[in-house]
Amino acid sequence: MEEVNKLSEQIYDLVMFYGPKLIGAIVTLIVGLWIISILRKAIRGRFEKQNVDPSLRGFLNSLVGIGLKAMLWIAVIGMMGVQMTSFIAILGAAGLAIGMAFSGTLSNFAGGVMILIFKPFKVGNYISAQGHSGTVNEIQIFNTILKTPDNKTIIIPNGGLATGSMINFSAEPKRRVDFTFGIAYGDDVDKAKEVLMKLIKADERIINYPAEPFIAVSELADSSVNLVVRVWAEAANYWGVYFDLTENVYKTFEKEGLNIPFPQMDVHLQK
Repeated sequence: MEEVNKLSEQIYDLVMFYGPKLIGAIVTLIVGLWIISILRKAIRGRFEKQNVDPSLRGFLNSLVGIGLKAMLWIAVIGMMGVQMTSFIAILGAAGLAIGMAFSGTLSNFAGGVMILIFKPFKVGNYISAQGHSGTVNEIQIFNTILKTPDNKTIIIPNGGLATGSMINFSAEPKRRVDFTFGIAYGDDVDKAKEVLMKLIKADERIINYPAEPFIAVSELADSSVNLVVRVWAEAANYWGVYFDLTENVYKTFEKEGLNIPFPQMDVHLQK
């Protein structure tokens, strides 16, 4: 009976000693996370008002959030009565082990820093990398978020993105649009070139710099004489020019008596 009473007293003493600290730590944690959330929203709004580069907004906001949360957890642990000197020593040793275990994560962080320093792309650019293509929606600490034209979200680790090959379709304000159109053997090549040039001149989105429109016979294929067409347009007009000129060529060639061939095979039957 005495042992039970002693145990009860010990439990009571522990509760009275650590209970207020535990409650205070929990309250501090909840309030701290709420304040950090408000601060991150305020920082995001401040970045937008000061026209900070969109590529930096997500990265810096995530970095600030992680830093503030780390400081909050250290404060909460200190409130629990843990000696900070011992805790920091343990944290340093654990940090080394965690760093070795999460070397890939650290490389992603370094990759994010490299992307922001050298800026191979920025928010709003359309890129192709790591087997994926899409518009850069956000550059975070460890990942870059892409949005595809059909509204899919692609998350690419920054490590591979910073060290691998990449195509940035939005880096230059102008792009060359390449076509290949085929006509049947026996059709008038000069007439085909003339029709193509008329269609090109009729499209105001096609520009004459950095080079004039180019038309030439590129190949004598199995079923067609292929003409290559190269024109320049503003990057924003690339797909509009590509689709519209392709459709107009199909409609106009038929009216002008020019045949667009398709693969055919003649089969000869012998008795």
